[in-house]
Amino acid sequence: MSTERQLLAGIVGEPMQPVTRQVPHEEPPEWPTNAELQVVGRDVPRLDAVEKVTGRARFTFDVQVPGMLYARAINSTVPHARIKSIDTAQAEKYPGVRAVHVLEKLLLVAQLRDPGKEANERYPIVRFTGQPIAAVAATSARAAEAAAKLVRIEYEPLPHVTELADAMQPDSPAVYPGPTEQAATAGGGGAPRGLPQKGNLRGPNTRGSRGDIDLGFREADVIVTGEYRTQVQTHTPLETHGIVADWHDDELILYASTQHVMSVRDEAAGVFNLPKERIRAISDYTGGGFGAKYGIGNYGTLAIHLSRKARAPVRLVLDRREEHVSVGNRPSSLQRLKIGAKSDGTLTGIELQSFGTGGVAAGAGVGGCHHSMYPCPNVKIEHYDVFTNAGPSTAFRAPGQVQGIFALEQAMDALAARLQMDPIALRDKIDTRDADDVRARAAERRIGAEKSGWSRRRAPGSDPGPIKRGMGMAQSMWPYIVNSYTTCEVRISGDGTVEAFCGTQDIGTGTRTVFAQVVAEELGLRAEDITIHVGDSRFPPGPPSGGSRVTSSLTPAARNAAYAARRDIAGRVAPLLQANPDDLIFHRGRIEKRGDPAASLGFSEALRRAGIETLVHCADRRDDYEGYARKAGELFISSHAIGGVQFAEVCVDTETGVVKVERVVAVHDCGRPINPKLVESQILGGVIQGVSYALYEERRLDAATGVQLNANIDQYKIVGARETPQIEVHLIELLGRQSSTDARGVAEPANIATAAAVANAFFNATSKRIYTLPMTPANVLAALRSE
Repeated sequence: MSTERQLLAGIVGEPMQPVTRQVPHEEPPEWPTNAELQVVGRDVPRLDAVEKVTGRARFTFDVQVPGMLYARAINSTVPHARIKSIDTAQAEKYPGVRAVHVLEKLLLVAQLRDPGKEANERYPIVRFTGQPIAAVAATSARAAEAAAKLVRIEYEPLPHVTELADAMQPDSPAVYPGPTEQAATAGGGGAPRGLPQKGNLRGPNTRGSRGDIDLGFREADVIVTGEYRTQVQTHTPLETHGIVADWHDDELILYASTQHVMSVRDEAAGVFNLPKERIRAISDYTGGGFGAKYGIGNYGTLAIHLSRKARAPVRLVLDRREEHVSVGNRPSSLQRLKIGAKSDGTLTGIELQSFGTGGVAAGAGVGGCHHSMYPCPNVKIEHYDVFTNAGPSTAFRAPGQVQGIFALEQAMDALAARLQMDPIALRDKIDTRDADDVRARAAERRIGAEKSGWSRRRAPGSDPGPIKRGMGMAQSMWPYIVNSYTTCEVRISGDGTVEAFCGTQDIGTGTRTVFAQVVAEELGLRAEDITIHVGDSRFPPGPPSGGSRVTSSLTPAARNAAYAARRDIAGRVAPLLQANPDDLIFHRGRIEKRGDPAASLGFSEALRRAGIETLVHCADRRDDYEGYARKAGELFISSHAIGGVQFAEVCVDTETGVVKVERVVAVHDCGRPINPKLVESQILGGVIQGVSYALYEERRLDAATGVQLNANIDQYKIVGARETPQIEVHLIELLGRQSSTDARGVAEPANIATAAAVANAFFNATSKRIYTLPMTPANVLAALRSE
């Protein structure tokens, strides 16, 4: 049941617009702006700050279980080969070794199929250097390391290819050969299905294409073209992947560094054919995750097998090399982009042909920005995955969109230059996708221009000497996503203790604090009065920490559960205050009668006098009031988007090729900011990671061996304190009236526009366009020498 409500929506501080929403009957009334709330909208310190700075916070790395064994993985030392034999005998005999396991997908095919097959069809295949094959569990880490070195693997090398350009050639070695060899790969192992494949190219994926592209270019007064290249970026979280598996006959307990405890449980259930209720996944604290920490993966599978064999808990934590090589990365891209426009800036055609390699994995696209960010009647999209003998890609903070925006927003900057328009004025003209989104991004452009001093921007290449400075801007766009299968439980004891439960997790973003603020706001308490329980698959189901969806999914369910508890309490306390339940106000730790502050009780006292022992209320995350544009399983995607505009100032030394980002002004919206300081922290992290991607980070493989040459945190360059620019964050409060909290995420949008803004600032500084990331001295000097 739903009722029609008349609400006011828009940007706080600007005239609000009346809107009509179909709101479920049980939903709480809409909140006013943050300025009128008590806890929500305040810079509440992180509730787990003390635990983290004192070392009391227990990360997976810190988990110690009685009788725990230590595991070490055995990974492929070649980029492409058939495995002729795996000999674990010496490892099994090593002192302290309790178990050895070879992944089932790499068992000799002779054990699984007719041994009379041709010899080259009888052996499993490894496809990249570092691919996990087996693992050893021993009583100490040193013993496990020594035993792992005793495992003997006989390889029959096969031709390999590690570079995108080489893999695109028709005669390049096939990463996934034809049907004969695909069938011979143990446990399946053929190329991912779904699109046509020829050689190492899979595609094209044409999603987003529309209209007549030839007509669009015939109608254009101006056409700009460019070929843009982005690199492979590895995740490099502070805490590497890790798991402690504890197998019992009646239960499997998994302590995991993960972005989704439910995915750990569910994948383990599928791999080991166990009921989900027999598996418990726990993640008290996770030391960072940008998209790769889902499920159990190969390493988790190995740890569970070892625990089952040894009848003991097994700890398997990846070293830094394994983290770089084997568990995910942001794919590279090659984007050939062509844009046509009228003389007033109106877009007539966008054509994109892109290629990307996610190594042995598919999914190396460049996002949906080219066909969805700026309305254009004629769009042609062709994307190809290119397989190489390299570690698999995974989702990585705004997967695809970071690469896509680097090209698209540079092309828009180039279009503005050709039309002799200010880049902001061009976007004011063409950014008309959605009314709410348009108002937000227009406000962000206006605020950003003012705060960055955009009026100081000069013509490209104005500085006379070798040191040149410039300013640039770019926009981001990310879908507003909701995880529908989200439930929160609020449990209140008679002594006033309030606990809240959800099977989501806090990967360092402040989820615990935001969760507490929402419950506290509804009950009139402080955030620190609420005890938050997350990171356990036994709790009510919660969203994964990815796609900027935790806040948008969790907070409405949390508020709805707290609201139900509040109404329950009000009904029981009202007779004590001789009031109607609807006339009771919960604030500052008290419950009082509206208009009569003298008629009040402290929260704990009210519960005691009302005879309340325990109250438990659960609530789900209901659909957005306007519904969704599309649904994909548990993933609901709104017709609205999350925006953000960033302005960058750079300094370029044209003699050495060194680029320094001196200042970034980031203006963002995320619906209602539940905790502005935490939102600012997310944006700071996104900008820093974006600068690092733009200037430094790049996986380097040795073409002859497939070995990553910089699989550490020394040669794999990441921005440090000295390279971090001055960053100014400005938030707008955008109330779309879509849910009971109107909160959205911001992790992805904060990272999307940075590299493009830096690149546009580079053009303004030098009058030369840089088409290749990262902006290393070599790439910069090549760009400066270009015509």
